[in-house]
Order: sequence, then C-alpha cells, then structure tokens
Amino acid sequence: MDNSKRYERLLERYNNGDLDRRSFLGLIGAAGLAYGVATPFAKHALAATEQVRFDGWGGVVSEAFRKYAFDPYTKKTGIKVVDGTFGSGDEYISRIKASQPGEYNIAHLSGVFDYARYNNLGLTSVLNEKNIPNLEFVIPKLTDVFRKVTDGTLSCVPYDYGTTGIAYNRKHISDEEAKEKGAKLLIDKELKGKLGAWGDWRTRIWYASLQTGQDPNDAKDMDAVWTAIRTNRDLLLKYWSSGAELMSLLAEEEIYATEAWSGRVYALQEQGHDIGYMDPPNGFGWQECLFVIKGSPMEACEELLNFMLAPATSIAVAEGQNYPPALDPKKVDLGKKIPKLPAFDPTGTLDGLTFANPTYWNGHEQEWSKEFGRIQKGY
Repeated sequence: MDNSKRYERLLERYNNGDLDRRSFLGLIGAAGLAYGVATPFAKHALAATEQVRFDGWGGVVSEAFRKYAFDPYTKKTGIKVVDGTFGSGDEYISRIKASQPGEYNIAHLSGVFDYARYNNLGLTSVLNEKNIPNLEFVIPKLTDVFRKVTDGTLSCVPYDYGTTGIAYNRKHISDEEAKEKGAKLLIDKELKGKLGAWGDWRTRIWYASLQTGQDPNDAKDMDAVWTAIRTNRDLLLKYWSSGAELMSLLAEEEIYATEAWSGRVYALQEQGHDIGYMDPPNGFGWQECLFVIKGSPMEACEELLNFMLAPATSIAVAEGQNYPPALDPKKVDLGKKIPKLPAFDPTGTLDGLTFANPTYWNGHEQEWSKEFGRIQKGY
C-alpha cells in the first residue's frame, strides 16, 4: 500500500473516532519512518494537528492568554500554540494579504468592521459550531452581529469587550474637570505637550466627531473633523502605537491625558497609579473576537476556541487582561473582579455601549485612512 492510501485510511479512522489524536500522529509518524520519507500528506497532518498560530495585541493581554489559556490547552491536548503580536488591525491584515494559506490561523480581532473586512477579502472560514459547545455561554448580541455579516455562519467566536475612553492623571486633572470637558479634554491647549493619542485613523475620527458635536457613526461635517484631528496632533507629545507604550507613557507621567483602552487603564490602577478613566457620551465601545482565517486547521482551531470559551478559562483570561469576557452574566457567575472592570454590563445587553457601524466605517476606509496618514505626517 502506498503512503497516500495508508494516510487516507488512517485519516478516515481518525475522523470516525476510531483513533485518538496521539495514536493518529504516532501511526502517521511510523508510516513515514517505515518508508524512509515523510509524505506530503503526513507533513500536512502533523502541521495541522500539532500547532496552531495565534496573533494578538501583546503586553498584559498576550500574557493572560499564554498563562491562562494557551499553556493549559497545550498541556491538555499536546497541541502547541505559537503566539505572535501586532500593533494595529491594519498592520496585521497587511501581513495576512502577503502570507501563504494556513500560515496564520487565529487572530484576536477588534470590532465587527474588521470581521467584515476579512469577509470582503475572502478570508473567512466556516466554524463547525458543534465542536464549540461553549458558545452557549456567550452573550447573544455579540454573536448575532457577526452572523449578519456571514449569512448566519461564524468565522469567529466573541471573546471580550471594552471601551476606548479617556485616561487622565489625577495629579494634574481632576475627575470634575475630565467629566466637564469630556472628549474636548484631548484638544485642551493648556495640556500641550502632555497629551497622547493612538495613531489609529478610526479612533482619531471617532473622537474628532465627538469633539465637534457629531454622531461618530454618521459625521456630516468632515472638514470640522479633520480640523479637530489637526488640533489634537499639534498638542501631542506623540502618537502611541501599542498598549504597552500607552501604559508606559501614563505610568511615567510623560503624558497627562489620552484616549485609552479600558483594560489597560485598570491594569495601571491595579499597579497603584492614580489614573482616572471616563467614557464620554457616545464613547467608543468595541468587542473583540477570536477569528479563524481561511485555510487554517479547523478542528484544532475549534478545539482551542471551545477550550478558551470554557467559563473557567474565559474568566481567568478576563481577570488577567482586565476586559470583561463575552460570557453572559445571566448564565455564568463571573466572580468578584469582573463586575468591577470598566465597561462591564451586568445585564448582558450591552445597550449602554456605542459600537462602530461596520458599513459606515469600511465604506470610508480607503479615503479616511489616507487622509489621516497625511495629517499624521504633518500635512
């Protein structure tokens, strides 16, 4: 019997449940050694079942994933999780476009607009939800918005949510001042040289919309928006590009105020830094998902997603990264810490958060990202 037929028979037994994963891999390896070669089929099987690549945001978030999800998963299944990081969604999607199929597997993406972008590029997969029974614990609203994009199927599972609000140093800015000025705190000329900002075009336009009294999901006066972005730029110490850099700038008091990710601010507060945090009206709410890229080893990815959605794992990761999990608080006891996190919604409805409209933002991406790039460079 040639190696390809031997592999096909072993694969059939494995898929039928007659062989467990370790036995399957052992027999595949033995077949390759017996013939003195590793067949292309065997190489594919080993790659597909021994390793999954996961890319995320780095810093305390990646540390939480590694400690509470990846290492326990590898210990349980024998499948290694290789994790990488990225600084922005735009940066990561450029890597995917330049990659070979199967090179990247799971990504910790932010927002339904990213999910829609990947779908438009033909990068979505179709999850077998029977292999992810822990989906039953997820807040329905978080899942439904993804199904609408991909005609009822899922290429991801929701995992956490939070807000991009305003962080400020209480030594220099009082809670009352921050609340009074709201989004306009970030264009306060008295703070020149002590402001930071994330170099992300969506966030910049969202906050400029708030600063000019407009709906961030339907701004009408874009000239006013660009003017507000330039005003903010001229007052900045710098644009930051990662959560680690954001935390460092605030902790070292190089900046006194910036828009910031809720979980990163909570981490600073836990470390003893006197950093305040507020969400202005129509502040930027978001959810993140674990997205499986087309061409990935689906069964291994689904197994990892189900493991990560298990309440014990999901709660541990949430407590580690300081973002509320996607688990429905009406179905799962989330413990003592999570209800104290910024942006947490005890009702599970998330009605108090304003999310980005994916059609609106993706429809303007090319034009607006280019214009912000010019402004960022000083034009």
